[in-house]
Amino acid sequence: MQLATVFVGFFIFGFSENIKGPAIPRIQTDFGIDEMQVGTLLSFNSLGYLLACSFTAYLARKWGAKAVTLLAFGSMAASGVLIFASRTYPALSGSYFFMYVGNGMLEIALAVLAARIFVGNTGTMMNLAHFFYGLSSIVAPMIASGLMSVTIGGYTLDWRGMYLIMLSLSVIPMIPAFLSRFPGEEEHGGERVPVKQLMRDPAIWLIVLVLSFGVISEMAVGGWLVNFLEKAYHWNTSSASGMLSAFFICFTFARLLLGPVTDKIGFTLSLILFSVFSGLCTLAAIWAGEPGAFLFAAAGIGIAPIYPTVMALIAKKYRSGSDSAITFIVTLMGVGSVIGNYLIGAITDGIKKLFANASDPELGLLRGLQAGYAFIGVCALLCALCGAVLFAYLRKRKELL
Repeated sequence: MQLATVFVGFFIFGFSENIKGPAIPRIQTDFGIDEMQVGTLLSFNSLGYLLACSFTAYLARKWGAKAVTLLAFGSMAASGVLIFASRTYPALSGSYFFMYVGNGMLEIALAVLAARIFVGNTGTMMNLAHFFYGLSSIVAPMIASGLMSVTIGGYTLDWRGMYLIMLSLSVIPMIPAFLSRFPGEEEHGGERVPVKQLMRDPAIWLIVLVLSFGVISEMAVGGWLVNFLEKAYHWNTSSASGMLSAFFICFTFARLLLGPVTDKIGFTLSLILFSVFSGLCTLAAIWAGEPGAFLFAAAGIGIAPIYPTVMALIAKKYRSGSDSAITFIVTLMGVGSVIGNYLIGAITDGIKKLFANASDPELGLLRGLQAGYAFIGVCALLCALCGAVLFAYLRKRKELL
């Protein structure tokens, strides 16, 4: 039941995170918002995620990880109802914020549970758990795109109905969560490590940077790739969603196949190699233009193992206080996600205005989209750079993992 909670939980998590790709252009049209406002919307969502990270550990100690996990799934289902009822941009922003509060709670709960039960072959098992996230992410854009065109009783579901249906699936993993007994609850979440002690460790700050840049590069694809392909190359929604699904196919099977590699060559070295590959693929895709669009999908191979490998690194390095370490790192990662999403929107909008040309009005939008998406690739390379500094630091202290 514990494994079912983790695996099914990540499967549903993948749906909630990656159905937004096909929905963003429709939301933008319905509310008449520009790219800057889209970036602000996604950043505001990350604030909900960040807020959840700040209080989830406290709730887990008071109520237990099981109750918090059930609350997280319930919040995600409720947010689907709120998104369905949204009729204004502020209302939608608030609903997204609430959804990401649930996502943040779930992120902490599943990470803590996985760190407690995956004591052997940690890299492989962490990647396998996150494989289920990728598995649902493959089909999420296609299902979302299909549902938005479904008509029931003369009513077209559109993006509101699609969110209602997809987020209602969060009820499913509540069943194994309710039936299972979470490990470590009798110790109220395990041994706690004081935050001040964690803050004195240079390695944890490097891990924060690695994870932040890696997550920005990973999560931004779900929100920006479909938008990029539709507006830069004039692809239709089906084709653009198909490329996003291709990204998640590469992403998912990389987690399945590369997990054992991380255990063999080491977590830190894996972070460097994989993030460099992802960054170079993304930048090469932009440089090559439309014929190189397949490289956007190939970038998923490199970025996929970053998050679970960092979680495996945390579980090994901070074995006696993984709960505190995960909460600390993921909370600060949330700050990076807020800034990252905002910067992508700001860069896109700023470069679009800089290159605005009355004789060719589409040139500014193209250059803006290229610059904004290039930032995603740059984040992957910065992830590798921070990983290299972490590698040198841990090797010097003979703590290399």
